[in-house]
Amino acid sequence: MSNGRELLEKLREIGEECSDTESNATRWELSSEDESDHIQSETSDAEESDEEAITNDENEDVINVPRKRRRVLISSDEETENTSQETETAADGTVWWKFDEGGIPGRLPSTCIFKSVTGPTGYARKNVMANNLVSAFSLIINDYIIKHIKKCTEEEARRILDYDWTTTLPEIRAFIGILYARGAYEAKNLKLSYLWSVKWGPEFFRRTMSRDKFKQILRFIRFDKRTERSTLIRTNKFALFSEIWDKFIENSQACYQPGQNITVDEQLFPTKARCKFIQYMPNKPNKFGIKFWLASDVTSKYALNGFAYLEKDEQRPSSMPLSEYVVLKLVEPYAGCGRNVTTDNFFTSMSLATKLLAKKTTLVGTIRANKRELPKPAKQSKDNMPRFSTLLYRSENCVLTIYKSKPNKRVAVLSSRHKFVKIDKSNRKMLPDSIQFYNKTKFGVDMTDQMARKYTVKSSSRRWHLQIFFNILDLAAINAWILYKEVTGIQIERKQFLFQLAEQFSADYTTEREKHSSQQKDPQISTATSSNTTDSTKRKICQIRLCHNNKTNNICQKCKNSLPPTEVSSIIQCLGEEWFENSFTNENNIEPIVLEQDNNYIEFSVDADADNIEKKDLVIEGSTADGVTSELSEKGNNMPEICKTIAMSDDDFTIDSAADKENDAQNDPNYIPSVHTRPTNLLRLSKQIEIHSR
Repeated sequence: MSNGRELLEKLREIGEECSDTESNATRWELSSEDESDHIQSETSDAEESDEEAITNDENEDVINVPRKRRRVLISSDEETENTSQETETAADGTVWWKFDEGGIPGRLPSTCIFKSVTGPTGYARKNVMANNLVSAFSLIINDYIIKHIKKCTEEEARRILDYDWTTTLPEIRAFIGILYARGAYEAKNLKLSYLWSVKWGPEFFRRTMSRDKFKQILRFIRFDKRTERSTLIRTNKFALFSEIWDKFIENSQACYQPGQNITVDEQLFPTKARCKFIQYMPNKPNKFGIKFWLASDVTSKYALNGFAYLEKDEQRPSSMPLSEYVVLKLVEPYAGCGRNVTTDNFFTSMSLATKLLAKKTTLVGTIRANKRELPKPAKQSKDNMPRFSTLLYRSENCVLTIYKSKPNKRVAVLSSRHKFVKIDKSNRKMLPDSIQFYNKTKFGVDMTDQMARKYTVKSSSRRWHLQIFFNILDLAAINAWILYKEVTGIQIERKQFLFQLAEQFSADYTTEREKHSSQQKDPQISTATSSNTTDSTKRKICQIRLCHNNKTNNICQKCKNSLPPTEVSSIIQCLGEEWFENSFTNENNIEPIVLEQDNNYIEFSVDADADNIEKKDLVIEGSTADGVTSELSEKGNNMPEICKTIAMSDDDFTIDSAADKENDAQNDPNYIPSVHTRPTNLLRLSKQIEIHSR
């Protein structure tokens, strides 16, 4: 027995020495496999002799001898098991590693280093002037857009009215100014009669433009050429407005550089216009409308980029989800500078985060729980997870924050910007900093849309392209307001900015009219117009076709026709009967009795009795151009010099037959073909003249 005790004591001493020296050294210098083999090979003989001693010994103290080497092996096994429990594998095979909150800030990755100058560009700073709000607005809605609208509007008006209707650039801008003033008054649902009312309406509207003129422009305004529409609309459902929208986005991007954070989201412009891509969104306050994808600067709320949702888009690759296509297209002009994009759960995905990182752009956004790349804890809503607690996972270059905000609700935020997450334990809700960052940068587009709806220029219309024009004006006013403030340093409220912008548009239009009216008038016209008087005893229906049968007291003393009231911007000019007598071959003495005019053209009418006059008795002599326009012949040269052309419609006029042309051309080398009309029709001749506006 004594020999056995001595042997056990020697083994214990050897074990203590080995555990104090070799075990610590081999734990750090050797791998786990080498360490296990080394310890087992060294102690196998000692363990066998030790077991024999324990079984033969009757003393309990000898049986409880500690074996430190065996504990080292058990500890290593436990660490391996714990490491395997810290990982989660998603349904698509993505592996997530769980980690604890906190970390030491280190060197920022290249994707988070912002390398761009923010704010208005040099082009904007050069052109925006203090106390000149139009200079800021003209950078967004420039002359190219206004001229395009003017051209398309005139074409549509001539098609409807059958005569040469024109407008001017200051008049289009004054029209836009009235829209902005109405929006600043928040009177989008107020009838125009109240706005132009002497008793109830502001003087600005009556002073700027007549109500009928405003309604006329609103009726005719177009943004594309009707002759090209049928061809373009086959491949582009947005063809009626694509040119204006693209130019608006181009101008907006040329004037401003956003900060480090950009928000991408949807905007629903409320309308029920006739449109194939109207969307129904029951969760929105206005459930019907046209959806736009927008990108806005988080700091300034400047609208940076956007396009309309047209349902099926042929430009989008079939393999790319819509959410990825929208974000990549909107942030393309601003990628590669270390910016961050914040999105909601419709857009956010691991695939999008990876593609943006390749462009040196990070992504932060909420992510839906049904995504296949998420771990199981992100999909559970009812469990024992305490309220206001957080779970953190990492996979590749993304960090997933799972936060329980309500008893049965979890919020998952995916971030490629954060490498570690800290929790604010001083707050009762203990929000992680990744969720705090999302809350600070998620509202860019929402704030832009909220400002646009506050003072919107929108009015009721079934034309979807007009509704989109209203949306452009709302966004353009916001962008111009931001440019004006940041360039000039003048702090001005947005409502005041809209009022002053409308006032400057009105002043420019008034100056243009006064300059035009100050020109020297024709003596014959002055004589004719000076004889107009007002009959206060009886009101008659106005003879101007565009007045829509309104009654008036004004009567022309020369032709005895009823004229519009003095508030109408144009002066009615009567050329009298002398011009008709020298310009018509009239065997039946048909007397011209009606004179009609709008702002730029006079319209003459002749009353013909079909029972007494045969076909082609009424002849107008002149040369023709494609059967539409006829220049006056030498026979009518004693008419006023301001009368230049006669515009005629193919439906109302016919040209001499081919045989008549041949015979007349042989007899007279200076032959001018005659233009005939049916006397049963109302003969309408639009004569372009110089208009003197009040």
